[in-house]
Amino acid sequence: MKNIKIEKLGIEDLELLQKIGKQTFADAFGFQNTQKNMERYLEESFSKARLRTELLDKNSEFYFAKINQETVGYLKVNYGNSQTEFQDENALEIERIYVIQEFLGKKIGQMLYHKAIEIGRKRNSDYIWLGVWEENPRAIRFYEKNGFIKFDEHTFNLGGDIQTDILMKKELN
Repeated sequence: MKNIKIEKLGIEDLELLQKIGKQTFADAFGFQNTQKNMERYLEESFSKARLRTELLDKNSEFYFAKINQETVGYLKVNYGNSQTEFQDENALEIERIYVIQEFLGKKIGQMLYHKAIEIGRKRNSDYIWLGVWEENPRAIRFYEKNGFIKFDEHTFNLGGDIQTDILMKKELN
């Protein structure tokens, strides 16, 4: 798809990040989880205070995917001590790649993924890792197709519901 731009976020993008973060997460997982757990998770994870802290974190970066100035997805990466589960000083974590539902299948997630790879290479990261919900076969296939392999699991608390994430990584060297 042409006219897709990837732009780094600043603190001034907080409200739009909150809106798109809640929308894309609810679109992706709302139908598989209870409304109560989703509401609790969205309120905690996408509060303005939490997003402000994440946006100001020197070891995290956010990027929007835009088509003709419309925000259609976003990426969050972490390194150093900001990784959600510290792996390695020379590792980069993809914490989030989300795309608005109507734009799925249009290579936007792939472009955000390539941005993460570019960041990892610029930082001389040894590998990129991420956690993906075991009940999300579409995302698992996407990462496998891009060369990621499973190396572990961890728990993920979605509004009080303890779920299992598959940890996957891809060597960059």
